[in-house]
Amino acid sequence: MSGDEVVTHNYVRDVTLPSGKTLALVTLDNGKDHTRPNTFGPVGLLELDATLETLRGRASSGEIAGVAITGKPFILAAGADLSKVNDIPSREIAGLLPKLGHHVFGKLENLGAPTFVFINGLALGGGLEIGLNANYRTIDASAQGIALPEVFLGLIPGWGGSYLLPNLIGIENALTVMIENPLKMNRMLKAPKAFEFGIADAMFNASTFLEESIAWASDVIAGKITPKRKNVPGKLERAVKWDAAIGIARKMLEEKIGTVPASPYKALDLLKAAKSGSKAECFALEDAALAELISGEQFRASVYAFNLVQKRAKRPAGAPDKELAQRVTKVGVIGAGLMASQFALLFARRLRVPVVITDLDQKRVDQGVATIREEIDTLHEKGRISADERNRLTALVHGTTDKAEFADCDWVIEAVFEELGVKQDVFAEIEPHISEDAVLATNTSSLSVEKIGAKLTHPERLVGFHFFNPVAVMPLIEVVRTPATSDGVLATAMATAKNLRKNAVITRDTPGFVVNRVLAKLLGEAMHAVDSGTSFSDVDAALAPLGLPMAPSELLDLVGLRVGAHVLDTHHRAFPDRFYDSENLHKLAEYGVLFEKDAKGKIKGFDKKALKIVAGGTSPLDKSEILRRVQDGLADEIHRMLDDNVVYAAEDIDLCLILGAGYPFQMGGVTPYLDRVGASERVFSDTFHHPPMIALDK
Repeated sequence: MSGDEVVTHNYVRDVTLPSGKTLALVTLDNGKDHTRPNTFGPVGLLELDATLETLRGRASSGEIAGVAITGKPFILAAGADLSKVNDIPSREIAGLLPKLGHHVFGKLENLGAPTFVFINGLALGGGLEIGLNANYRTIDASAQGIALPEVFLGLIPGWGGSYLLPNLIGIENALTVMIENPLKMNRMLKAPKAFEFGIADAMFNASTFLEESIAWASDVIAGKITPKRKNVPGKLERAVKWDAAIGIARKMLEEKIGTVPASPYKALDLLKAAKSGSKAECFALEDAALAELISGEQFRASVYAFNLVQKRAKRPAGAPDKELAQRVTKVGVIGAGLMASQFALLFARRLRVPVVITDLDQKRVDQGVATIREEIDTLHEKGRISADERNRLTALVHGTTDKAEFADCDWVIEAVFEELGVKQDVFAEIEPHISEDAVLATNTSSLSVEKIGAKLTHPERLVGFHFFNPVAVMPLIEVVRTPATSDGVLATAMATAKNLRKNAVITRDTPGFVVNRVLAKLLGEAMHAVDSGTSFSDVDAALAPLGLPMAPSELLDLVGLRVGAHVLDTHHRAFPDRFYDSENLHKLAEYGVLFEKDAKGKIKGFDKKALKIVAGGTSPLDKSEILRRVQDGLADEIHRMLDDNVVYAAEDIDLCLILGAGYPFQMGGVTPYLDRVGASERVFSDTFHHPPMIALDK
């Protein structure tokens, strides 16, 4: 698996310390620029191992007084090289890299002279663990990307991190770094926070980082400095806080992500063992856990999902030549409600162009502008934008009822009521006021974009531009191409999405596009089971193996009962033989409540009257039947979507669900899961992926 490894080499030079002694400074460098960080593969680890053994000999002879490791500019290392993970043939082979990393990094504890790691920039996973294995650490104050992100990828820190980190910075801080941050869309630390946690012993400014780190190391070697580590856990923390913190974290995980993901719970087990287990015992547990996870299906699905987000999302399938895109210098927003206000602020913040909003009357316009300005003020109060930025954004956005102010807009997007006639009319009304090459975009979630443009003189200028709520947070935009949409308009839409810092997937103009069509199938099957007499609780429990970010009942509550009923109606009208139509859901929508909630909006349980509304079914389904119906229904619908060229490949379905619906990485979206559970074979006698992403043999 190492034949074409991008090897991170290590270059040693001797540095004379102020005391006259010698420090061996090792620089990690793979010879690539910043777009290809240092990583550790088998060849690079073996090279580092040989270097450390040479330095051990020099230390024992007194030739050197210390060893320090740093990285190429702005980057220490980004952890293990996972580029060939799909080539690993067995669990036995999967366990070799963890053991090799332990063997090499573990030498830094007792090398015969003090060891230092100068964290000069990005330090992810093994890139941080090499520092944890050393005796001392310094950090560049400008460094970003300090993290142990393994749980995000379906792994655990496996080169000492799960033992060394909690014993250095305390269990609560370690839980934040190892579990909480990775599960918050891979949140990372900046240098000041890493220093506050105690990950580094000293922090120096970027301009003099290396010189000051060397001088500091000299003082440590000379005994002039003894680092104080205030967060190292004491007897009281080990006796009382440690197990309690693990227990609280476990309960939190069960509530937020369920029990399907394996890696967070493996990480918790390792952190629990780190309280009293020996280093050797805990490293052996890391080896075993990593071998199991690397060879398991969840990690393979996670790598697939990660590559979709990092690579495919940046090169969207079917995108026209970006040279065809026109520049957007002013944006018009039709509507002044909540969604329109979110659009206006996002376009102003990201594109830095004037934005004008309009509505039926001045009162609505004024309310919309006031909402936007309140949000701008909130961003400033939270420290997310400066006072200058606040003033600039406030000046960029204004409202009007005069459509003539849209004359110089290059991009006009509607955010009005989800009703075909309403959208047709607002576009027909605005078209005479805008230039012939201005783009018209609709945020419809389920209506035909082509039909929305039926009254336009130039339907080729219309494109679907479907955001997900909340607009500022969700990273996906479904860009919908109609038969009339021109390449230039599509290219402009793709460029605009990129400039908004969103990921765009091109879809055909078909009911529900991608995300809502898949969710409609899921919710339809859930309501079919409820209407048959199955309790909401049992339906939720039956579908837990899907590993979804929330149960179907909670998803209904989130999107809104009326919206859920509308989505099901839309799909039932389009595909009456495949999408369920629920009378009870309409009754629930009229009632308006599914859950009892406390004052903070936290769910306490199902509303009793809501349960009475859906009661009456006499043929409840058992959990296995519900799960199989959903699995097979999804496999059938997604296969049809691909046959119908809704998107270019199964990868685009998964990308949409990961970015637009929060499908978890460890499931790989939906199609790898459907392959693994046999639904693809049952439904269409094939698999979405070749070969399917299954666990390796022991």
